[in-house]
Amino acid sequence: MNNATNTLAFTVEPDEISERLDKIITMRLANLSRVKVQQLIKEGHVKINDKVGKPAYRLEAGDHIHVDLIDSIVAPDVSAEALPEAIPLDVIYEDDDLAAINKPAGMVVHPAVGHTEGTLVNAMLSRWPQVAFVGGEGRAGIIHRLDMDTSGVILIAKTEPARLNLMAQFAKRTVQKRYLALVEGQPATQAGTIDAPLDRDPVHRKKMTVIKGGREAVTEFHVLETYNRNNTSYALLECFPKTGRTHQIRVHLAFINHPIVGDTIYGRRKQTIKMPRHFLHAESITLTLPSTDQPITLHAPLPADLALVLANLREG
Repeated sequence: MNNATNTLAFTVEPDEISERLDKIITMRLANLSRVKVQQLIKEGHVKINDKVGKPAYRLEAGDHIHVDLIDSIVAPDVSAEALPEAIPLDVIYEDDDLAAINKPAGMVVHPAVGHTEGTLVNAMLSRWPQVAFVGGEGRAGIIHRLDMDTSGVILIAKTEPARLNLMAQFAKRTVQKRYLALVEGQPATQAGTIDAPLDRDPVHRKKMTVIKGGREAVTEFHVLETYNRNNTSYALLECFPKTGRTHQIRVHLAFINHPIVGDTIYGRRKQTIKMPRHFLHAESITLTLPSTDQPITLHAPLPADLALVLANLREG
């Protein structure tokens, strides 16, 4: 049964005028693919000024868009049924609406082929059984994702109203995420913005790439520290993704020729620092608490393995 459990409503911004309806909705809902957005539109769940829209409709000034997010369409595709597992979790923050977890590197978020046990969802279902159907079967209240080898803050909605609220915050881009990344080389400027569209690599389908016509992707960065060791330079960056594409920070930093240290997929073939995973950590997230509308910033301290890498670099 198709039940709309959330809605997205917005008025077209000046920079969205003349863009396709499906493109703009996809941009605003970073966790939803364009295919699923088009399905929502084609099944009549998207209205423009109270009239059913079409995917290719070109937006006009003042258009008001209303999207019913149907669970059976927007729920993630899960290839394995998750079962509760008593896995310890580092809970940074918790209230009746949400929880923030400091996810360790190596933990997969959702069960999938090859990763049916030991995932964040398995652990959550044991600690908070009520999240099993928050957002529809398979979603388990998870609002966004982190790569398996990326550590740091990830948000969990414990109730359906909280999920709707948090999804709306992400859609409006009022949530700010801060990452720490150690990269090869030192950027020419202390700060910069990488505005480069991303999509699946047409040859290597498991990888993302910068490609013309891809989905909008924007990352801001600032250099925090620089290092030199054994005639090799490095820089510690704070990164602020303005969109939420798969592997976005990793691909963007590789695109400007400063790949993340330890990234064996998008980084250098021969790593200059041997690490069991890439140096990318979701250090903090700023949002508004669903029930109180109070802003809060949740921090995850840098893991010991990454802190040791920096300590060694600082020694020269």
